[in-house]
Amino acid sequence: MHIEFHGAAQEVTGSCHLVQVGHYRVLLDCGLIQGGKYGEQRNAEPFSFDPKQIDAVVLSHSHLDHCGRIPLLVKRGFKGPVYTQKVCREMCGIMFRDAANIYDHDTKTLNRKRARKHLPPVEPLYTADDAEKALKHFQPMAYDVEDEILPGIRIRFKDAGHIIGSSIVELWLEDGKHRRKVVFTGDLGHSDAPILRDPTPIHQADVVLMESTYGGRCHRPWQESMDEMGEILNDAANSKGNILIPSFAVGRTQELLYLFSENFDAWNMGRWQIFLDSPMAIEATEVYLNHCELYNKEAKQRVLNHESLDSLTNLRLTKTPEESMALNRIASGAIIIAGSGMCEGGRIRHHFKCQLWKRNTKVLMVGFQAKGTLGRQLVEGAETVKLWGETISVGASVYTVGGFSAHADQDGLINWLKHFKKQPKVVLVHGEPGAQDALQHEVGNRLGYFPDIAKPGQKLDLIRMSYDNAENQAS
Repeated sequence: MHIEFHGAAQEVTGSCHLVQVGHYRVLLDCGLIQGGKYGEQRNAEPFSFDPKQIDAVVLSHSHLDHCGRIPLLVKRGFKGPVYTQKVCREMCGIMFRDAANIYDHDTKTLNRKRARKHLPPVEPLYTADDAEKALKHFQPMAYDVEDEILPGIRIRFKDAGHIIGSSIVELWLEDGKHRRKVVFTGDLGHSDAPILRDPTPIHQADVVLMESTYGGRCHRPWQESMDEMGEILNDAANSKGNILIPSFAVGRTQELLYLFSENFDAWNMGRWQIFLDSPMAIEATEVYLNHCELYNKEAKQRVLNHESLDSLTNLRLTKTPEESMALNRIASGAIIIAGSGMCEGGRIRHHFKCQLWKRNTKVLMVGFQAKGTLGRQLVEGAETVKLWGETISVGASVYTVGGFSAHADQDGLINWLKHFKKQPKVVLVHGEPGAQDALQHEVGNRLGYFPDIAKPGQKLDLIRMSYDNAENQAS
């Protein structure tokens, strides 16, 4: 009985952890590695385990860094079920199809360049057909329902409050006389966030695999972030320019639309043309609209008052490439929300090429930017960036409004840990080393014990509660 860490160990993306109980092997997440020079290359490499030997996948949520390699897993021989919350399954359909379309487009472009150099063509990571095949493996479940998925392995999903359909996963494992309960946080949500409920407290576990994305910092209070957003919007209006918002299609986009609606008068939103320039985000917003049963009390009340996500009278949905390109002919007064959230792909890069050099352009960062991404370069003050081989000057003002993050911050993570009645063994995953070190020591200071930090390829023996191939992680 053990857990092996095959992804998101000392890095933020590529979530993938292998649980073995007796002869059965279950993956927790199977996500894409995003950012960095070799991210795409690493995704295409063989898995560090045999997909044919995996009996099931248990998926926490539909962000690509958690689910994005499931079609590849199926393509390479996985034949088992994928268990996830039922709304998450809907979202994965959107995510997989969009990713497959991007791979198809990018591979065709690359192969044209390779042909001119007399190089053989390459294949996309996966195709639309692979995406559809993967979706047939999904077994959707409701929150709060406990089910045995394999002999000796039971699971239950609890609301993580990160994006719609996101889950904290509880696993009860049994091998002979040995019994352990493992809790996998997936990504924990930011408490008191718009739309969704707070992360569900859990009270008992032997082992907790805990995300640590914002383990090294605390978000600004919500009201301060709201005030800052109003100031940025006012400054941008006075500058007679446009606002570009790179936004994750699932979660952040819907929160922004909600906040624009809720603060329509306070932020003088009527002076703007608001464009949702992402087919995937448009589809995801429809899913949010169809599942208000997962909203928090305040958001449910707004639905009853007919003030939902689609109530912005000046919101325009731009679905086609032609509509998207036309936005760059607008000189001022436009708010353009486009993917991708870390600026690694999608339409936001085209808007950057056309507008990033302008000094009256405002770029508003409202999500985490992983190391190695274009978004991280902008947040860190890059004076130039490269887009399709062309160097673009950064004349725009770049703002980071961290308070709108969909992740729990350091205080949120520690407050969630406080609900355990007995101290579990906590292992930090899904975080950069600096954030993990900070969280490890702060948990030690506040709660009196030090979490471990998972290393790539490391194996945690759940019977002996020790690592088979690494030194003690706690400092």
